[in-house]
Amino acid sequence: MPPRVCVLRAPGTNCDVETAFAFETAGGLPERVHLFRLLERPELLDDFQIVCVPGGFSYGDDIGAGVIFSRQLRGRLGEALGRFLAADKLMLGICNGFQVLLKAGILPGGGSAWPSSAEEQPDATLTWNLNGKYTATWVRLKVEAPGNVFLRGIDEIELPIAHAEGRIVVRSADVLKAWRDQAQIALRYRPNPNDIDVDSVSGSDGDSLLPYPDNPNGSTANIAALGDPSGRILGLMPHPERFLHSTQHPQWTRRCAKSGPGAGLKLFQNAVAYFG
Repeated sequence: MPPRVCVLRAPGTNCDVETAFAFETAGGLPERVHLFRLLERPELLDDFQIVCVPGGFSYGDDIGAGVIFSRQLRGRLGEALGRFLAADKLMLGICNGFQVLLKAGILPGGGSAWPSSAEEQPDATLTWNLNGKYTATWVRLKVEAPGNVFLRGIDEIELPIAHAEGRIVVRSADVLKAWRDQAQIALRYRPNPNDIDVDSVSGSDGDSLLPYPDNPNGSTANIAALGDPSGRILGLMPHPERFLHSTQHPQWTRRCAKSGPGAGLKLFQNAVAYFG
């Protein structure tokens, strides 16, 4: 039986339709579920194998990207989410969804740290891009956590980004080291190898900050995505649901002899295949 996918939307979410379509194309059984419905009946979460928080501007990002949505997850949904995170299930946060997962405390620790008491002094947050504005472009990404369920079989990938608050700021170098040791740095921005010497810019550990537009937001250590230690949770700023078909790439006519699947579809296929 294909896994059931809860695409959890809230006021201001605007990527739920295409995200549900991505899971359906990959062979899953997605359902777009409004947050208010889940707040009324938190036990509905038990019926799903995958939860995805899609992109958009939940609650208008009025007091910060993903802040209000994240507090609702920690509040009335805390117990139901605890059961979900403790089970052998998957969770994905895309763009605003990544902001929600990080600010709720679901990332970086995952189920082992839920509910986290570190909310008052979080290890990291997502804040305004260094250029101070909303930025939409395509980026090149290197997979740093091949054991993460969503990223299996992927080495490098190109995806579009579209956000204003996508810069990861980390509390200390010790946090970065812990993430690296536990393979939680899932994706890093990469430069175009045709333009510059990749190794001279990124350094042996990849932490040296890449310039714009290779790192479009100034994220610490060029981080574009984080996973939890188990590899069953992923939060990423790029939008894989916007690259399901090769023709969605701005240079597809130069790269493809004919149309076919886009690279972003692989993340959703990996999630569905986990329950195969």
